[in-house]
Amino acid sequence: MQTTPPVQRRATRPRADALRNRERIVTAALEMFVEFGPDAPLDEIARRAGVGNATVYRHFPDRDALVREVVCSVIDRTSQIAERALAEAGDAFEALSHFAHAAADERISVLCPMVSSTFNQHHPDLVAARERYEGLVEEITDRAKAAGQLRPDVGVGDLMVAVAQLSRPPAGTGCVSAGRFVHRHLQLFLDGLRAPARSELPGTAVTMEELRRP
Repeated sequence: MQTTPPVQRRATRPRADALRNRERIVTAALEMFVEFGPDAPLDEIARRAGVGNATVYRHFPDRDALVREVVCSVIDRTSQIAERALAEAGDAFEALSHFAHAAADERISVLCPMVSSTFNQHHPDLVAARERYEGLVEEITDRAKAAGQLRPDVGVGDLMVAVAQLSRPPAGTGCVSAGRFVHRHLQLFLDGLRAPARSELPGTAVTMEELRRP
């Protein structure tokens, strides 16, 4: 008796419209988190994304899942910026400066209130994204130090604290107009990072591990 061969099934791929909805939700959530912090209403995120509440929950079963996706997306885009900076064959400090300005444009400041919130900071996706990102930024700063262009008493954490603080006012302050000063003030800070140092910094260089401590 001849048997019918088993049907080979293709792996199911998300539909294009589902992917677009997910991207819209993440984009809207990022905007809301920048403006109001990680407790922004999910209903308002859905409205801004142009989707229904059910669509939000279909992609993200709870707030933690959405916050984690936003954090990972910002980290991933910033990692790509760092990779491009490292690929630049020119001046090491200029590469660092280009990275800092581009990271500010990615609204990296949104990470500050969210990484200190209650969501799981040890989720594998987040850990992998963070380790890749931190390694790349450390490579950027190490290269500038090796070239004698970055003052030796500055750590990766010092750079990222300044980029985050200067890139946006705290969420919910309503100081949207302050955005037009970001790159001006960031450049003032970057000029202060150049070696040789003109002053002695108090304390010690800040590491990324210190930034994660409660």
